[in-house]
Amino acid sequence: MKKFIAILFATIALTACGNSSQVATKSYIAGNGAVTFIEPEDRKMGPTFSGKTLDGDYFELPNGGIVVLNVWASWCSPCRAEAPTLAALANKYKGVVFLGVLTRDSEVAARAFQKRFNLPYPTLVDDSVLLGFRDTLSANAIPTTILMDPKGRVAARISGEITVASLSDLIEKLHAE
Repeated sequence: MKKFIAILFATIALTACGNSSQVATKSYIAGNGAVTFIEPEDRKMGPTFSGKTLDGDYFELPNGGIVVLNVWASWCSPCRAEAPTLAALANKYKGVVFLGVLTRDSEVAARAFQKRFNLPYPTLVDDSVLLGFRDTLSANAIPTTILMDPKGRVAARISGEITVASLSDLIEKLHAE
């Protein structure tokens, strides 16, 4: 009987541990790559933001120009998958401001990620800048990529992993305006 009670107790303890890890998993939402584009007449102003970058520098959002803001974390598989594409597009579109926003991650892991994928743009370490998007297109998944037009208005969002086609198309639409 003592052996049965010990096994029962161990089973209950292990089950409780399993449930807590499921709760942690549910707090991460992965996007499906859905693209949302807002017509110019319906756009709202985006936030102005600044802050410390992974490199320890200070970044301030410049006035004018298209902005591509990518929310990422080093532990995120779709973030790793899209990193080479983001780096290539940042190198292709030199007049576009690319900026990363680190979320739910350590700076040490993020620096290793940034170095591994040779990201040519800065990454802000304070994800509180994302609160400024709550009345427009908020970051609703990891990764999320938000585009702002040259007037500083929120123009588009990709929820989930970007592709060359999806991000290039949005940048070209904004250039054509």
